[in-house]
Amino acid sequence: MTTLVFPGQGSQKPGMGRELFERHATLVARAEAVLGYSLREVCEDDRLHQTQYTQPALFVVNALHWLEWREREGREPDGAAGHSLGEYDALFAAGVFDFETGVRLVRKRGELMGQARDGGMAAVIGLAPERTREVLTGLGVDSLDVANDNAPTQHVLSGPKPDLERVAPALQAEGAKVVQLKVSAAFHSRYMRPAREAFSLFLREFSFASPRFPVISNVEARPYEDGRVAELLARQIDSPVRWTDTVRYLLARGEQHFEEVGPGQVLTGLIRQVRKASPPPEAPAPVSVAPAPVAVAPAPVTTAPVSSGVIRADSLGSKAFREAYGVRLAYVAGSMYKGISSKELVVRMGRAGLIGFLGTGGVALEQIESDLRDIQSRLRPGEAYGVNLLHSFERPAREEQLVELLLRHGVRNIEAAAFLRLTPALVRFRVKGLRRRADGLVEAPHKVLAKVSRPEVALLFMSPAPESLLEELVRAGHLTSEEARLAREVPMAEDICVESDSGGHTDQGVAGALLPAMMMLRDRMMAEHGFKTRIRVGAAGGIGTPQSAASAFIMGADFILTGSINQCTVEAGTSEPVKDLLETIDVQDTTCAPAGDMFELGAKIQVVRRSLFFPARANRLFALYQQYESLEALDGQTRKQLQEKYFRRSFEEVWEETRRYYQRVDPSMVELAEREPRKKMALVFRWYFVHTTRLALRGDREQKTDYQIHCGPALGSFNQWVRGTPLASWRNRHVDEIACKLMEGTAEHLERQLQLLRGAAG
Repeated sequence: MTTLVFPGQGSQKPGMGRELFERHATLVARAEAVLGYSLREVCEDDRLHQTQYTQPALFVVNALHWLEWREREGREPDGAAGHSLGEYDALFAAGVFDFETGVRLVRKRGELMGQARDGGMAAVIGLAPERTREVLTGLGVDSLDVANDNAPTQHVLSGPKPDLERVAPALQAEGAKVVQLKVSAAFHSRYMRPAREAFSLFLREFSFASPRFPVISNVEARPYEDGRVAELLARQIDSPVRWTDTVRYLLARGEQHFEEVGPGQVLTGLIRQVRKASPPPEAPAPVSVAPAPVAVAPAPVTTAPVSSGVIRADSLGSKAFREAYGVRLAYVAGSMYKGISSKELVVRMGRAGLIGFLGTGGVALEQIESDLRDIQSRLRPGEAYGVNLLHSFERPAREEQLVELLLRHGVRNIEAAAFLRLTPALVRFRVKGLRRRADGLVEAPHKVLAKVSRPEVALLFMSPAPESLLEELVRAGHLTSEEARLAREVPMAEDICVESDSGGHTDQGVAGALLPAMMMLRDRMMAEHGFKTRIRVGAAGGIGTPQSAASAFIMGADFILTGSINQCTVEAGTSEPVKDLLETIDVQDTTCAPAGDMFELGAKIQVVRRSLFFPARANRLFALYQQYESLEALDGQTRKQLQEKYFRRSFEEVWEETRRYYQRVDPSMVELAEREPRKKMALVFRWYFVHTTRLALRGDREQKTDYQIHCGPALGSFNQWVRGTPLASWRNRHVDEIACKLMEGTAEHLERQLQLLRGAAG
């Protein structure tokens, strides 16, 4: 296969393009009309080394080289990739945009990047990125990012210049050569976020075609997908250039003939280094469970040799579960409230042959509908996805409206959470469309995956829908009499996910006790009701390493569901400051606090406590609610502390905002609060929980200590597992790659343990 590679900044040299400009005078004139200056002059003077000029000049020179290559060869390549700016030439070559559009894009990109200041970059040669990260950790430096991973022992750090200078001696002591680069800013790092955001707005003006041949993205080291060009080009500005992973991905696809198209042979040299350091790619396995290899260290306890293929990632769990949802692995990315399990997360899982559930808790119905339309437009037929249905204690109408929306849009899979009883809306979704097949079995087009932590709730989902609710729905015209009759033959949920101690709402259950109890309950209910299809029981909570996943499968779990580890990924719909914090936490860095949505009941959520005031303040508010009957009853010092430190506004301002909200969604709540002072106090205190969630979601740096971040200890164990690997940074974590790597690691761990047991038995 022939793959063209296009160089980026650093490949420019004075006088480049002279002969090309003569041969393609018309195209050059078109570019200069867009730019407003002479490319010929730029390539002959000092402006060539200023990024706002370098980028357009290099794009045009690379593009002209490509046009001559195509004319000379009379064909297109099998694929293309570009290093940073060069990616624009790869996309141009693949027909994603035309020549003038490419010039406009790189002109704007160069201008925005050229405006960035107060940062620098340093090349580190002769040391692996993993070792560099260990050195930085040892020095206590967390302000530098690996901007370019160019080759196994060549990468570039990006960040504040004083920190680059500070770490240089330690890296040199490890045998590395450190070269401070002559650049104006910390490119391809977190410090370029303002440029990325501005460029993202600019990209909205353009539409992009599908590539005629695969183009590998710098951000993901995977081929561009339809509909994601603008997203990935924006993210490229503040994301690392994963060149090593790009080359390894291409090598794993088969024998490659790389041709560098542009001035110089920089990329050719880097590719040579990657080839030399990488083992020959293995032949593809019969069933591939990962889009491409991701370098993650194995769990430290697994040192025995692995046997070949008795236990595989795609054989773990229930085959019936995989077939029911049309997925390759018995693995689910569970929902997270406020859309943290975003549409991007759901699409990424679906495109990888897996399933994720869209988070809908606290999200407006209009936004949910918009997200659904986007998901359905981006996923191909047969690719799985689901939507969370969160029980609403105070607003049953909201639950009914959401189910109406899901049915209208043809959603087939829901994740039912926080239900303590069955509701008409939930029963309607499950039973609607039931029909009897020719073989006599009842076919259910709508699947319910129920997250439960208590046997009495599991019992409801393992039983048929209650007769009283079925009759109510038939009378209302939401179900037919035939659908109601057939409902007696199927459980409310064919998939029960047993949730032990986890992030967010938790009963702090123990998996080793809960899961077997639920399985025994399942067996009794199957026998009692004579269901024809076996109810599947899965596990969630605390799953962040191969060992924890293996324990679930050993106990008999049909599938596993992850949550906390997924909110520290590129696709998670939360802010970068939150992800920056999450990638550093350990297993001891979470604690329990009151749940805002069930504040008066004293329900608990598990949250991050490291560096945050939220847990202590939330517990204090609940203690005050238990002790006092009204806001007026609070002593003066407490009132002052809450208003100045916790809320940063007066009780009156908080109540006015709260009152306006409930006047819109539930006026009866306002009437109740105005009659009962203690209810008003509860609503004012609950405002703090909404406020702290907003602070975290938008990444408010001024009130960072008040972030409310739902998280369990699984993320701490995951962080330990990936320490010293590319996945140590959330910027390299993609939800589908985590899924595949975790399941592969689980299979390897179980295989090793099996070998150890066999050896002990022998």
